Amino acid sequence: MDNKLPTLKEIARRLKFSVSTVSRALHDHPSIGLRTKMQVQQLAKELNYEPNQSALFFKQQKSHTIGVILPNLKEEFFSQAINGIEDVAKINKYSVLIGQSHDDIDQEKQIAIAMKNHRVDGLIVSISKHTKNYDHFTGLLKYNIPVVFFDRVPDLPNVHKVASNFNTGTRQAIEFLIAQGHRRIGVINGPEEMKSGKERTNTYMDVLQKKKIKIDLSLIVNTDLTKESTWNAMQELLALKRPPTAILTVNDYVALDAIQYARKAKLKINKDICFVSYANLPITNYLEFPPLASVEQYPYEQAKKATEILFELLEKEKNDDKKQTTFKNILIEGQLVIHKK
Repeated sequence: MDNKLPTLKEIARRLKFSVSTVSRALHDHPSIGLRTKMQVQQLAKELNYEPNQSALFFKQQKSHTIGVILPNLKEEFFSQAINGIEDVAKINKYSVLIGQSHDDIDQEKQIAIAMKNHRVDGLIVSISKHTKNYDHFTGLLKYNIPVVFFDRVPDLPNVHKVASNFNTGTRQAIEFLIAQGHRRIGVINGPEEMKSGKERTNTYMDVLQKKKIKIDLSLIVNTDLTKESTWNAMQELLALKRPPTAILTVNDYVALDAIQYARKAKLKINKDICFVSYANLPITNYLEFPPLASVEQYPYEQAKKATEILFELLEKEKNDDKKQTTFKNILIEGQLVIHKK
């Protein structure tokens, strides 16, 4: 049995047309008559003919594929983000190629190279928690591959990025805990190099200062986002002479690990100690001891907006628009969602 894929030459040979005529007929070119178009398209359908994607790329210089680099798809936050990316890509008739860095900077660099070699037309990125140098992304511009960052974004001025407004969400969270009567409020931030941690700390201190509550820097600790590191952070906070009665954690997963540690320490959740977190993942609705509240960061909307910006850039490139690029820095307001009183 002949399993060879049908080609333009095969269709042309059978119909006794030139290859160029067949090609134009398949692309509905106005110079080709209706009868010829119908003959070519009918035979192509019968033979299950598919265009040669490599040939199309070299002709159009477009692969109609965008790449996505994320820290970890097992996190529901990024699963929701992928839905936003794919919905926009589908509208634009693009495919999506996904890579996971697993918060490994070397892996992130390798994926960026692989995306370039696969000739993606553009890239959507949420950087790893360890990324400090962005050359592997900014360097893609010389290959005409635009990059848009979302959620975890670089602290650079000349890049396109979409993120949650940590200032708004953190302010709501701290004010909520103060209204609940808490004065010793701890913070478990992510890795020190993450930009969001500095923003969270600055807003936390600003709220306490305005509420005339004494700032104690020993209440601010870090985790590398692993369970072990979060437990160490909890141990450090609970060992204080005056431990916190409430803790703001970097995300819902860290909150769940922190809650588990507090329960092992025989503390009653949302009584002896309360937690507020970020992301507002649906899983928290099914927990016996969820965080008291969580800041909704709208991962779908963040990723959707980032992808829309990417397609605007691709359209600008397609139209050979020479106007100077204005880099977009979009902040989506967070919203505190109270789970349980």
